[in-house]
Parts: sequence; structure tokens; C-alpha cells
Amino acid sequence: MLKDIDAVLFDLDGSLVDSMGIWKEIDIAYLGRYNIPLPEGLQGEIEGMSFSETACYFKEKFCLPEDVEQIKKDWNDMAWDKYTHQVPLKDGAREFVEYCRENGIRLGIATSNSRLLVENVMGVHGILDYFDTIVTGCDVERGKPSPDVYLEAARQCKVIPERCLVFEDIIPGIMAGKAAGMKVCAVADEYSRHQEQEKKQLSDYFITDYLDIMKGL
Repeated sequence: MLKDIDAVLFDLDGSLVDSMGIWKEIDIAYLGRYNIPLPEGLQGEIEGMSFSETACYFKEKFCLPEDVEQIKKDWNDMAWDKYTHQVPLKDGAREFVEYCRENGIRLGIATSNSRLLVENVMGVHGILDYFDTIVTGCDVERGKPSPDVYLEAARQCKVIPERCLVFEDIIPGIMAGKAAGMKVCAVADEYSRHQEQEKKQLSDYFITDYLDIMKGL
């Protein structure tokens, strides 16, 4: 998997950390402020959107009175404690990140989440300094499944796309990595279990967790 790879780029939620279920809880609580029930299928509709794109989507869909920046601030505030205390790394992730670092492979995060929460959770787990770059969907023109966030992460890592390996848990993210011309490893996650077969078909590799990789190194 790591042959001819100079940079490993991770999506964050569901790929490097177990956090996908938390966002459903936040959506329920946030919409509950306006007595709006969580619509069926909402998570699927916003998959891959950047933090800003999602806030715009919520404002328009639910006719929210707050501006986009306030919506994002509210979400960051609601998620801060959860990311600090309730979001673990995927099994084997720390060991794999350390292995990459020790073997000269550059590391990047390419996420739809906010930079504030990325830095929070990475700092809590003591791995923030291992990464050469963090790129969010708000840093580029288009969110996933467009390749922008992965291409920018590769550029900042000073590595050509063909020598990058992406770890992703959702279909729009897998599509983004492939559209960027990169190898993609799909990561199992409870949130996307119903899409597991499609994830396997779209990606180059599939792992249950990072222990699968460490066993072969």
C-alpha cells in the first residue's frame, strides 16, 4: 500500500477519528433550538460539504435567522467539548501516523470540518505536530467530491498527487481522492456501514482499522 507513496492524506471524521455519530447529535440539538425535527436523510445530503457550505445549506433549507458565521460559531461551541472528551482515534491510527513520520512520509489532513475542531482533537491526542499541513473545505473553492481539498493538501506537502495515499470513510471523499489522481484506501466506519460494498468498489484498498496495516509492516 505504501509503495511509491511520499504523502499520506487523511480525512478526519470517520477516517482518522471516530466522530461521525457526534454530528448527528449536534444537528438534532441545534435544530431543536428552532423546534425543527431532524429530517430523514439530512446527513446524506450534506456529506462532503465544507463547514461553510453546510452552514449555508442549513441557513437556506431551514430559514435560520443567524448568519453563516454565527451558525459555524454555534456548531464549534457545541462540538468543542465532544471533540475534547468523546472522540477517540481509530484503532491503530496513532501507531500508523508515527510509522509514517518515522519513515519520512509526509502527513496531511484534508477535511470538511472546521480548522478549530481539527486542531483541538489532534492536540488532545498529541499528534498535531506530526502533520505537515491541514487543509479544510473552507480553504478551497469546492468541497468533496471535488478534488480541490486533496490537491491543495498535496501541493502544501510538496508531493505530486500520484504519490499520495488518501484515507477516507465516505463516498464523496473517496471520489474526491480518486478525482485528484491519488490512491485511496476506504476506512470502515459504523456511520457508513450500509455503503461498505460501494466504498470497496470505488477505492483501491479497504481497511477495518489501521491495525490492519500495522500487521503487515
